[in-house]
Order: sequence, then C-alpha cells, then structure tokens
Amino acid sequence: MTVTHDLSFSALILNASPLVQIVMVILLLVSLTSWNYIFSKMFAIKKARTQTEQFERQFWGGGNLVELYQQATANHRGSRDKTGALERIFEAGMNEYHKVKAANKANLDASAMLDGARRAMRASYQREMDHLESHLSFLASVGSVSPYIGLLGTVWGIMNSFRGLANVQQATLSAVAPGIAEALIATAIGLFAAIPAVLAYNRYSHDIDRLAIRFETFIEEFSNILQRQSR
Repeated sequence: MTVTHDLSFSALILNASPLVQIVMVILLLVSLTSWNYIFSKMFAIKKARTQTEQFERQFWGGGNLVELYQQATANHRGSRDKTGALERIFEAGMNEYHKVKAANKANLDASAMLDGARRAMRASYQREMDHLESHLSFLASVGSVSPYIGLLGTVWGIMNSFRGLANVQQATLSAVAPGIAEALIATAIGLFAAIPAVLAYNRYSHDIDRLAIRFETFIEEFSNILQRQSR
C-alpha cells in the first residue's frame, strides 16, 4: 500500500490497496443502483396513491358501475399506465362477475358469482402488490449488507497499514494515519449506501402497507355491493 501524506479524498481512494478499491467500486455501484430504485419507487408509489384516490372518488361518487367498468376496460386496453391498481382490481372483479353470470344464465348462482369475483380481485390484488413491492428487497439487502462490505475493506486496509509498519524502524502516527484513513473511507462509503436504502425501505414499506389496506377494504366493500346486486 502506498503511504502518502496527501489526505484529500481522491488521493486516499487512489492510494488505497487494490482490494479496498474493489470494495469501494462495488459499494458505489450498489449505491447508484439503490438511488435509482429509491427515486423510481418514490414516483411509482406517489402515482399509485393519486390514481387510487381518483378512482375512489369516481366509484363512491354514485356513478353507474357498468359504465365505470367499461371505462376501466377501455383505459386498460389502451395502456396499463392509464389505469391505477385499484381500478384494475375493480375491473378484474367485474369481469369475472359478468363471465360467471353469462355462463349461468339458466341457473344463476349468486354465491358462485360472488366467489368468482372475489377470487379474481384477490389475484389482481396480489399482482399489484408484487409490482409495488418490486426492488424493495434490494433496498433491504443494501441497508443490511453494505456496512459489512465497507467494514471488510476497512479491516483489510488497516491490516495492510500495520503490515507496512513492520518494515519501518520507528512507527509514528504520521506513518500509519494515511493508511488507516484510506481504509476508513470504505466504511464511510458503505454507510453512505446503507443509510438512504434503509430509510427508503422503511418509508416505502409503510406507504405500500397503507395502499394494501385500502385495496383490501375496497375488495370487501365491493364484494358486499355485488352480493346485494346478485340477490
């Protein structure tokens, strides 16, 4: 390891040992990827919340359910981005309800229609939740693993620093300080990658859980409406 008295940030990185530099590069790539997911997930959750609120206003505004279903189907065929998660759940339930009703015109079974609609909405709900929760596991992994990866680089750098002192007759703080500073940068980069990932994971998990409660509540309330209509 090259010992230098230049303690600038760039010099410490350039003069670090190869393994420590590899650790730094890995952490920087992980940090950039996590920041990309943080921003993309922030916009996705914000959009899902806005679309959910808009559809709830339309649904509970007293409009015709058939017209609302036709509008949702038309929007979904045009582009997935035009419809929200809750609207797609509603569309799945209404679609299955009409299919079962059309297939059993001679012998209408209210429980079969209701069960089919509920299963369809549950399946759509699971797809929407899987989409919303995508990449959250990556943020959780970054938050838990990055400090240890940085610590690995720090330990290795400090070991090299002390090994270099074996060839020095008189060990001084000025001789060991640059090597230790180089090694500690790895831990700093690890924390820089981990802290935003943990904060984003906790925040987004909370927001998604709240959306999930709204979806599940809607499924139950809409099921009650379909049950009343099938009588």
